[in-house]
Amino acid sequence: MSPLFVPWYKTRSVRDWYTPLDGCPRCGYGYEREEGYFLMAIWGVHYFVVAGFGLLLGLLLEHLLDMNVWLIVPLAAVPTVLFGFYFARHAKAIYLAVDHFFDPHVRPPPPAGPVKGSG
Repeated sequence: MSPLFVPWYKTRSVRDWYTPLDGCPRCGYGYEREEGYFLMAIWGVHYFVVAGFGLLLGLLLEHLLDMNVWLIVPLAAVPTVLFGFYFARHAKAIYLAVDHFFDPHVRPPPPAGPVKGSG
């Protein structure tokens, strides 16, 4: 298994955290096929998972705690923002895996015998 991102302990900036590597070091598979490739990962996967997490957390806190709603909002918002920062890498990995499953982009196999016209 090859890494998709710089390991967390080697990240030096927010860009390192969010930007995938250029490709697989083993097979050369390019992770980002074109500019904006991961836009659907952010909108389709990341947004709904993080928004769902925040909604469920807020509803759970509202149900369990007898507090004013203005105290529950920051109690739900802070973990949601932290979870969103953490989950961004996973959203891109999930999107890449699903895309690769449905559209694998494999190289054609090499020819089996000698090539005509060589020699």
